[in-house]
Amino acid sequence: MLSGILLFNQKGELLILRAFRQDMRPRLADVFRIQVISNAQIRSPILTLGSTTFSHIKSENIYIVGVSKGNVNSALVFEFLYKLVNLGRSYFGRFDEEAVKSNFVMIYELLDEILDFGYPQNTETETLKMYITTEGVQSQRPTIEDSSKITMQATGAMSWRRDNIKYRKNEAFVDVIEDVNLLVSANGTVLRADVNGAIEMRAYLTGMPECKFGLNDRLTLGENGADTSLDGPVGNMGGNKASKAAAGSVTLEDVSLHQCVKLSSFTNDRTISFIPPDGSFQLMNYRATENVNLPFKVQAIVNEVGKSKVEYSIAIKANYGSKLFATNVVVKIPTPLNTADISSRTSQGKAKYEPSENAIVWKLARFTGQSEFVLSAEASLTTMTNAKAWSRPPLSMQFSLLMFTSSGLLVRYLKVFEKSNYSSVKWVRYMTRAGSYEVRF
Repeated sequence: MLSGILLFNQKGELLILRAFRQDMRPRLADVFRIQVISNAQIRSPILTLGSTTFSHIKSENIYIVGVSKGNVNSALVFEFLYKLVNLGRSYFGRFDEEAVKSNFVMIYELLDEILDFGYPQNTETETLKMYITTEGVQSQRPTIEDSSKITMQATGAMSWRRDNIKYRKNEAFVDVIEDVNLLVSANGTVLRADVNGAIEMRAYLTGMPECKFGLNDRLTLGENGADTSLDGPVGNMGGNKASKAAAGSVTLEDVSLHQCVKLSSFTNDRTISFIPPDGSFQLMNYRATENVNLPFKVQAIVNEVGKSKVEYSIAIKANYGSKLFATNVVVKIPTPLNTADISSRTSQGKAKYEPSENAIVWKLARFTGQSEFVLSAEASLTTMTNAKAWSRPPLSMQFSLLMFTSSGLLVRYLKVFEKSNYSSVKWVRYMTRAGSYEVRF
């Protein structure tokens, strides 16, 4: 697997070198610095030189590099590198150059624990924190019984959850969070419309509960997925407030599930059955490219009047239900570089010219469903001797919209089974945000 791990800062200074095999030579750090960090033309995350392969990612202002020899599983290498970043953020709050320099002893200790002769081992944060603690944590000398529990947790088949978890109030929170991406051409053609989504959970449940998760009536995975009925009671989870389109067929692509999910049941009947980790975790992430529900329709008309003026007419309509509303809506309308002054009028919200961004920034604190708001503006331009044609960058939007999913994904039920047969409270929230939401004009 991995011969070694390297961490560099942006200047190419070596911060961490941990060799796991004899073929990991210190000179390989210089090779990566010269061939990748110092070479702006290298954009691929994988570089192979002879029998050595460098696989790297960036986190904040550092490079995390996995060095391997021979033919290795690249997907596994990158999965481990991202796990290492998440582990660093869990321990130190962030994983950047300052965090590495302040905690390099801890990082060496973590690397020795999660890699054995280059093979990835347990990378679960909660398990590692049982016996690898930061300086701010006062750890007592473990008893024989505690040591036995730690050993069972670290080497057991269910590394993500420990025994004897107890809560006075048993609750499970489900967040379906989607980032919708849109690109519309100047003539109104949709060039891109897709969704990047994730189902995030916070589980505060006693014992070792088994959860069963049901989604839409007709759920298709990729082109070859089979439609599967996942009917079930919604209970007190509020799922019926989501988009009506969610009741129909939904096609998901690139589905990735947390390791706690029982893949056999998911493969057979698309039921997501799992014993959840304690606390927050990401149960599933996915993409959707078919039947995307766009929350906003934008019509932008921009006219250049000679070389001294540009006229704007922007209309935005909300496509979601009248009982829903978006918050923190920000519309950025690009202006030419030689803009001297802006006069604008809006039917709702406030618009202000921001010279540092070369844009008119239109802010609406609340955008009720089925409403339509209009902005009219006029930009006065200064005369330039070497004036270049205005490239007309696209208009962009930012927003947050509760109880709406652009993919149409809907949580039908979430059931919790535990041997003590306690009652639990389940909550579901839907959130759609703007990813790259752009309209050309």
